[in-house]
Parts: sequence; structure tokens; C-alpha cells
Amino acid sequence: MPSIVGAVNINSNSGSVNFGDALNVTQKSFTKSFNGSGAGNIGNLINANSGISFTNTADTHLNDQVQAANA
Repeated sequence: MPSIVGAVNINSNSGSVNFGDALNVTQKSFTKSFNGSGAGNIGNLINANSGISFTNTADTHLNDQVQAANA
């Protein structure tokens, strides 16, 4: 499916960047992280007003998303 891509600004990348058609995009690895409010914001100008923030780090899941057959 053709598309017109405007201005692109990539500050950092630890994965893949796709421009154009992609039939299937799957993850090759995964990590779990705990971040407070506003910690995952990226961009050129960030103004995050979060006040008091608490992050629940309790993980009650025995298994997360299966990665088998994704390599």
C-alpha cells in the first residue's frame, strides 16, 4: 500500500524501522521494565507534569507472551 511519508526524526533506535509495506512484523526479543509516570516520553520538547507518581512493580503472571517460533 503506497504512502507519503513526511518529515522523519529518529532520536534513537534499538529495534527496527520500517518504511513502506510490511506483511508481518514480529518481535525478536522482549524485556520487561517498570517506569514511573512520564518516563517513557521521547521527543524534542517534553513537558511532563505528573505530580506524585507510584509504580506498581508486582508481577503476578507466571508466564508472559510466548516467544517460541518467533525467531
